[in-house]
Amino acid sequence: MAVRGEGRPVRDRSAPRLVDVAQRAGVSLATASRSLSGSVGVSEEVAAHVRTVATQLGYVANLHARTLAGGRTSVAGLIVYEIGDPYFAEIASGVVGVAAEHGWSVQISHTEREPAAEVAQIRLLRAHRVGAIVLAGSGYVDPTMEDESGRELAAFEESGGRVVVVGRHRLRCDAVLPDNEAAGESIAEHVLGLGHRRLAVAAGPAHLTTMADRLAGIRTAVARRGLDPDALAVAHAPFTREGGRDATRRLLDEHPGTTAILALNDAMATGVLSVLRERGTAVPREMSVTGFDDIQVAQDLAPALTTVRLPMSEIGAAALELALRPPSARPRRRSTGHALVVRDSTAPPADRG
Repeated sequence: MAVRGEGRPVRDRSAPRLVDVAQRAGVSLATASRSLSGSVGVSEEVAAHVRTVATQLGYVANLHARTLAGGRTSVAGLIVYEIGDPYFAEIASGVVGVAAEHGWSVQISHTEREPAAEVAQIRLLRAHRVGAIVLAGSGYVDPTMEDESGRELAAFEESGGRVVVVGRHRLRCDAVLPDNEAAGESIAEHVLGLGHRRLAVAAGPAHLTTMADRLAGIRTAVARRGLDPDALAVAHAPFTREGGRDATRRLLDEHPGTTAILALNDAMATGVLSVLRERGTAVPREMSVTGFDDIQVAQDLAPALTTVRLPMSEIGAAALELALRPPSARPRRRSTGHALVVRDSTAPPADRG
């Protein structure tokens, strides 16, 4: 309702509009819109200035109206295997951090490593008209298991969306690739360098390329020492604490001479340590144990876990940064580094003192 004061109408105070942001920032309405939606065609300097002005004014974009108008939202869809897994939680933290810097939000869903669930989540995100999709999680040794996901993601990109995958070799889109094979080689070299020759591996599901890559790195290091990589004891189980327990029981029962168990992720390593504790096997005096990834809890285990660090948060950040960049003619690949982290769970084998 309008009232008069001193002969001049006073309008109700209303929420700031996009046009207000554009005027205050000194840019066109189109530039303001592109800056806030993360669209191409605006320099990062200008976009950052517009976002700052929008924040100062308290401007909130009407995402519902944008969607109804046929546009995309400033929302990134993040699909992970299991959000409760610390590996994926840390990747998610990197995605969320970059999203906040650019005025985006993140919608997270998980698939529990089911290809059909992955396809369903991609379709749901497309229906919600997200601006980008980040798909984090291993690819499959059998490429046909991700064919349908690949088709859905390609259709999303053709309609103007952006896609980045983490840990996928075969999908034709931008990718951030963890240093799995080289990291597997590094952790095996550490254990072999201590004098261990009777190694066993608590490995993840055999159909995942992440597991295959990590195991390939271990076998490379084993072969370099003149040992038979095909004779390496390997037990496959889920990439979980319970999976680590199951794999460890089988390895100890079938290979009683083992002096070191290499778990292919830190969650499995916690299961390895649990079974060894139950059986009264001292770590590292009687058995060395290693993990993979260096999740936050690894340093707090007893004993603290020797592992290889993959920069999970940085991986997530790099993935969304790629998604927010203009598309390129060819898929871009970003490799990550790794670092060996030696703690208390490894030592020379007992027969070497």
